Amino acid sequence: MGRHFFNACDGSCMDPSGPPNKQYDWHCTLKFLCAFGLLLGLVAVATYQNFSNVSDIVDKEASSIAALYRDFGGYPQPACNQSRDSLREYARYVIEDSWPQQRQGILPAGGSERITALSQMLFAFEPNRKNEEIIHAEALREFNRLIEYRRSRLANVSTGLPHVLWWVVAFGALMNIALIWMLDMELHVHLILGGVLASILAIVIFLIAGLDNPFRGAVSVGPDSIALVYKTLMKPESSPITVFSK
Repeated sequence: MGRHFFNACDGSCMDPSGPPNKQYDWHCTLKFLCAFGLLLGLVAVATYQNFSNVSDIVDKEASSIAALYRDFGGYPQPACNQSRDSLREYARYVIEDSWPQQRQGILPAGGSERITALSQMLFAFEPNRKNEEIIHAEALREFNRLIEYRRSRLANVSTGLPHVLWWVVAFGALMNIALIWMLDMELHVHLILGGVLASILAIVIFLIAGLDNPFRGAVSVGPDSIALVYKTLMKPESSPITVFSK
């Protein structure tokens, strides 16, 4: 596929009536432009996929919190209120305290204490009836899923493109512009072609930079799904909460 693409570029842009050295310049330049364009496109797609995956992880964590909160409703008192209060405090912490730290690239540590407290409540509970055994087993499974989603979210706090790849992108962009200006063309053609190429490169690189760190920047993954669960299912009437939206 790449070979046919390169051939199409060569055939559509070279002037067969021109000098051989000029045709060779076009031939080499177009091959480099196509190769770097493919590389930049793949980097942009990979960055967007990572951003989408992180957003999906947050949504799954919110769903797990909601399911676990409902499972706790089947516990007898006082285990029901104690477990729900502990889970509610964890959700509040994630929204109000953990997310601002994530947006600064800091790995929050306070959630571990709340998860540990909740796990101790679960492990200390002893079912007395058959229905309590079923509910408790399902709550333990959902709790393990919550831990898995939480660890996946925290693992992506500092994720991003390697620095060496950013050097490759920057060097390739400069080389593209330099090669265009080395071609033998009239000045107005140089200005138009160079301006168009620079604009396209700037837009794609801006897109990659905006989506590179999923939890940082103006375009970032927010705690909206967890905040929605907290507001509609868990939030006490007298407890205001601040939502850090995207």
